[in-house]
Amino acid sequence: MNLGIESETLEFKKSTGELKEAIHSICAILNKHHHGEIYFGVKPDGTPVGQIVTEESLREVSQKIKNHIEPQIYPEIKKVVLDGRDCIHVKFSGEQIPYFAYGMARIRVADEDLLMSPGEITNLLLKSGREGNRWENLVSNKTIDDVDEELLKKYIIQAHDVGRIAISYTDKRTVLNQLELTEGDKLLNVGKALFSDDIIQDVQMAIFATSERLTFNDIQRHHGPVLKLVDIAESYIKNNIHWKVEFTGARQRLEIPEIPIDAIREALLNSFCHKDYSSGESNEVAIYKNRIEIYNPGTFPEGLEPQDFIDKAERPIRRNPKIARILYYSKDIESFGTGLKRIADACDEAGVRYEFQKKRTGFVVCFYRPEEKKPIKADKKPIKADKKPINDERKDRVLDYIKENGSISNKEARELLGLADSTTKRLLNELVKKEILKIEGERKARRYFLL
Repeated sequence: MNLGIESETLEFKKSTGELKEAIHSICAILNKHHHGEIYFGVKPDGTPVGQIVTEESLREVSQKIKNHIEPQIYPEIKKVVLDGRDCIHVKFSGEQIPYFAYGMARIRVADEDLLMSPGEITNLLLKSGREGNRWENLVSNKTIDDVDEELLKKYIIQAHDVGRIAISYTDKRTVLNQLELTEGDKLLNVGKALFSDDIIQDVQMAIFATSERLTFNDIQRHHGPVLKLVDIAESYIKNNIHWKVEFTGARQRLEIPEIPIDAIREALLNSFCHKDYSSGESNEVAIYKNRIEIYNPGTFPEGLEPQDFIDKAERPIRRNPKIARILYYSKDIESFGTGLKRIADACDEAGVRYEFQKKRTGFVVCFYRPEEKKPIKADKKPIKADKKPINDERKDRVLDYIKENGSISNKEARELLGLADSTTKRLLNELVKKEILKIEGERKARRYFLL
């Protein structure tokens, strides 16, 4: 009699002397197929050789499986006779992946049990939907007293005003309990991440001198509640990108960023929503001459591409669903699984090139900056003011602006026309000499009005 060859769901062991190896095989098979079989007393080629089978040996198999496999499984273990030889047959199943044997997770590939990497374990956990073992559900080292009360109060007011929760602020303990962020006096990790301070909740930000990660002009690092870190990182980017000014005819000028702020904030929120907080790595913002990168230390779901969430409306796979839920309540994120599409839509509308990059250790949203015009090299001799006659088109634009807004300053005229300061002053003075405009005020307060 021959039982055939080993497969991804079938394993042979010559005796219970290989019980530890068998337990690793059980976990590997469960993590891949959720069910399988193992025979003790059978050679790897499928030939039964038998072993001594007693109540004690059956109990040993049962207890070792119970004590060394997490989460616990309940296999069927019995004595079988193959070719007149006593053997042990173990039939098992389980849906609570990932399974660990002796603290390690393996996965079945052909007839081998391969050790899983931390990234593979995380992806398996995300696919399984098991909530209990997620980092955000574990009890943290922080208590209710460590919560930033002003931040929590601001959050509750915002979430209530947008109509996504009916909770009103009373006190920290009550509100945190209503949001399911505590266990006794302790904060769960989700509560710590959002409303308390910890070194693992941090963002590193830098401005590099070129388009390479070599010399930096500025570097900063901040830690604290996620909601504060998003605001800090957003302000850092806004203060270090280029803005252009457009005059639309209204009194208030329109300032337009080179990269849409909605896309930047969405990318930052996504980076903290999907961060692998157990990795100990920092979120990063890197500003280069030609691009801005927002890095999230959390690998992208295995088997999926970023474009799947833009074109195919793929169902979301959430690394930290409670963090995402809390941010949804306050409308910081609009809805689950739409972040990448919102980034793409905002960039497409603004004509900004973007890229989503899957890394071995994380995920990057990259915004490409518009190419800067090269400055004209200055001559050794001082540049003389433009003495050419000022054309009528420039005069008409100034006069139209004044008709719309009532007056114009030298700075507003300079930005409107895109001219040097000296050329702008000459144009305005010429209009004054021709008695088209009049001046009121001195120096910086000086404005030009129609006569």
